[in-house]
Amino acid sequence: MLTHASLLLLVLASATTNPAAAATGQFLEREISLGGESYRYQVFVPLRHDDRAKLPVILFLHGSGERGDDGMRQTQAGLGPYVRKHATEFPALVVFPQSPEGRSWEGEIAKMALAALDASVQEFGGDLDRITLTGMSRGGYGTYSLAMMKPDKFAALVPICGGITSPRHEEPLQVSEVLAQDDPFAAAAARLKHIPTWIFHGAKDDVVPPQQSRKMFAALKEAGGDVRYTELSDANHNSWDAAYRDEGMWSWLFAQRLR
Repeated sequence: MLTHASLLLLVLASATTNPAAAATGQFLEREISLGGESYRYQVFVPLRHDDRAKLPVILFLHGSGERGDDGMRQTQAGLGPYVRKHATEFPALVVFPQSPEGRSWEGEIAKMALAALDASVQEFGGDLDRITLTGMSRGGYGTYSLAMMKPDKFAALVPICGGITSPRHEEPLQVSEVLAQDDPFAAAAARLKHIPTWIFHGAKDDVVPPQQSRKMFAALKEAGGDVRYTELSDANHNSWDAAYRDEGMWSWLFAQRLR
């Protein structure tokens, strides 16, 4: 038989694990299986004032340094720290998949990220018309890759210090889908021109040169796309902190809808 103390503990445990009962938004751990492999991911569930309202949704793709299988590292750089700092008022559901070591946001890993997104939208009541995609560095490349895989899924894109072709010769960092084309940037732009896009890059980036984003911006403009480009004059590779602090970007992003 449960004692009064045991009942109190059960009630307290329920309150701390129920996003609707929390006084702030929460990061929740989830797991998904795909192709015989299991992947852990995190979902930020915002504080809800109306349980009937559909939530805007953001899919965030991390960079090379956050790869692994701990299910947490992908929330510790880029968008995660910003959301955690603003957890009481951040209004969107945010999905944080994690890529394994040595992998990019292509092929099975891209499918895993999309599956985590779909599962989160279903579980937490995401708005299918307000799903946006952002990523940094390797995740910036992934933003273009996933958007080309699902060109009618995303209401807006925010690629940060990403690109299309590889800036170096070691581990591949590229969007494979368009590499065989004579002009990979123009080929990518032709596929993505209908999605509103805001690109960010550091002018002093010595990991992924800003020429990657400059070329993609020019290609999207040439294709007639709705595109903005912010080049941060004093930033090196870490242009994501400034990008996610940009209030104008958030106002723009949350205004985008598919229909």
